[in-house]
Amino acid sequence: MPYQKKEIYDEEITQQLSQSFQFMLERLGEDVQREGLIKTPDRAAKAMQFLTQGYEQDAEAILRGAMFREDYSEMVIVKDIELYSLCEHHILPFFGKAHIAYIPKGYIVGLSKIPRVIDVFARRLQVQERLTDQILHCIQNTLKPMGVAVVIEARHMCMMMRGVQKQNSVTTTSAFTGAFQKVETRNEFLNLIGSKLH
Repeated sequence: MPYQKKEIYDEEITQQLSQSFQFMLERLGEDVQREGLIKTPDRAAKAMQFLTQGYEQDAEAILRGAMFREDYSEMVIVKDIELYSLCEHHILPFFGKAHIAYIPKGYIVGLSKIPRVIDVFARRLQVQERLTDQILHCIQNTLKPMGVAVVIEARHMCMMMRGVQKQNSVTTTSAFTGAFQKVETRNEFLNLIGSKLH
């Protein structure tokens, strides 16, 4: 039997959200009984739960579940991590890449957990600035490394589709702790995420 992924949603929440989406579509002037929209309220309700599942997840617990003692004390970088989130001001997507580094102090973490931490915080209604800080503080508080660096580059649909309608703008946010507050260390990190090593 081929692999099948099953998504599980709370039926009561799904029904309530579905009713809200149906109400919204009707107020916008749509016919919710036409073929293309009959199942849209249910699909939108499930999509919104998926896109905000980070509220139900514990990012620090994810990191603690894959911490390993190791003497390695040089920079560890995971770059070009895709991220997708929803702007809390318009509930429109913003998306881009995150670049994360930390300098271990006794512990390393399974590399797949860093993208998972990003997803936990990105799968909430967000602003990019807070998302950057939340990722930084989660890694710092859990691993207690010598320093953490986070850079996020993202495009915001609220700027591209409405308002100023600027198609090519990219917003960059950054945050640093510990050793990355030193200019030399921070510059090494920035040079490495800017270079094409792969």
